[in-house]
Order: sequence, then structure tokens, then C-alpha cells
Amino acid sequence: MVISRKVQIRLNVFFVTLAILGILFFSMYELGYLDELFIVLAKDNYIFYWMMLVGFLAEVVAGSMGMGYGVICTTTLLFLNIPPHIVSASIHSAESFTTAAGSISHVKLKNVSKNLVKRLAIPAVIGAIIGALCLTYLGEYYAKITKTIIAFYTLYLGVQILSNAFKKKQSKALKRKTNLTRLGLIGGFIDSFAGGGWGPLVTGTLIKNSFTPRFAVGSSTVAKFILTLTAAVTFFFTLGIQHWNIILGLLLGGIVTAPFSAMLTAKLPVKSMFVVIGTLVIIMSSITIYKSVF
Repeated sequence: MVISRKVQIRLNVFFVTLAILGILFFSMYELGYLDELFIVLAKDNYIFYWMMLVGFLAEVVAGSMGMGYGVICTTTLLFLNIPPHIVSASIHSAESFTTAAGSISHVKLKNVSKNLVKRLAIPAVIGAIIGALCLTYLGEYYAKITKTIIAFYTLYLGVQILSNAFKKKQSKALKRKTNLTRLGLIGGFIDSFAGGGWGPLVTGTLIKNSFTPRFAVGSSTVAKFILTLTAAVTFFFTLGIQHWNIILGLLLGGIVTAPFSAMLTAKLPVKSMFVVIGTLVIIMSSITIYKSVF
């Protein structure tokens, strides 16, 4: 029953988005701009369509494992030689919409602790602004070094994802003391600077420290939406809108998948996905590091 309500909420968002896109598409057809649109979408070796595929697959993983969207998108874009500041700006711009849909679902399902969101989100916003500003400067002037650092980080996350496949079920121990301010600040900075990592770090830490899983995931998702929006706005004022074809591709790919991710959670072999995604992230990050160094 809970899953069906979650799917219904996301389906509503999906159909509203689909209706808006349909109206825009029909309007462009009537005005005779459709051919020009397809020419624009074919730019940069059809990267728009590749980003739709990446957004689709990343949302499948995020919907079934509760994390991994930013890691997969960041690893792929770095692998395609997109500059680090463009990578993070594009991902956070697209993710503002997908995390909004997820946040609405969790709020409706009463999976959110307001106190936990507040304690995570406030320091996360500060961390996100600092991370975005650092990346804007470092990404433009020290792109090779920044790219290598981020690739090493995604390599670490790949190892963490892979190791999750072999972890034993956690016993219901007493809730460990967690410094939520520090966790939110570091999580916000890393997510903004590296293009992803909030889920594995923050959500993973909360669950590991015996927070109730539904509140850990729900509250973390809402805090993630707030920091994502903050990072996107910061990048907008510092960089403007660049590579909108990447943003639009990631956004549309994620929107198509989001309504059905809750259903996929119960059907996909999560442990096998940990192995496949972790291995893929490790391989792609290693290649990026090799290309950056040599």
C-alpha cells in the first residue's frame, strides 16, 4: 500500500511533466521550429540523447538503492571529458527537479523528521555554497587537478558501493551518537564540489548509526533537495547556464524513470546491482584517473 501511494505521487508528477513537454513540442511543431530543435539536440555528438540514457539508468539505481545518482552521472561525465565545474552544475540543475519529486513523495508518506531535516539541511546549504564556489574557481583554472581529485573520490565511492553487496545485515543496536552538523556540512560540500556523494555518505551514515531507515532516507532526501537547489542557484550566478543539452537530457531521463523506481525497488536484485554499479564506477574512475595523469 505504501509503495502504491509513492508510485501514484510520482506518476502525478510524471504526467504533469509529460503534458507540459507535449504542449511545448506541439507548439514548436506548429511554429515550424521542430527541425531546428533536432539540429540543436544533435550537437556535441548527440550528447543530449546519451545524457537521457545516463539519467534513466542513474534514476533506476537511485530508486532501487537509495543512492548513486550523482556518483553515476559524475563518473560518466568526467569519463566524457566534461570539465568538473560543468559536471557538477549540470547534475545539480537536473537533480533539483528529481529530488523535488522524491521529497514530495516522502513528505506525503510521512517519512520525514522535521528536526532531522533542519539539523542536516542548514549546514548542508553552507557546505554546498562553499563547494560550488571552490569548484567554480578550481574547475576553470585547475581543471586537470580537480578532475583527478574528483575521479579518486568517485573511485572510493565505487569501492564503497561494491562493498555494500557483501555487508551482513545490521543488528538493531542502540542508535549511535552522530554529529549531524558536521555530517551535513561535509556532505553538502562534497556533493556540491564532486557532483555527488550525499547518499553514500549521509544516508549511509544515518542508517549505519541505527537511525530508523524510513526517516533516514526521507529526511536525507529532503535535505538533499535543499542543498541541490542551493548548489544549482550558486552555479547559475557564478557560471550561468552552460551545456543545457546535458541538463535537459539528465532531467528527462530521470523524470521518465522516477515514477516507477519505487516499483523497481522490490523487483531488482539489489545486491547484484551493487556489484555491477560499483565495478562500473571503479573501472570508469580508474580510466579517468589514468587519462588525467598520463
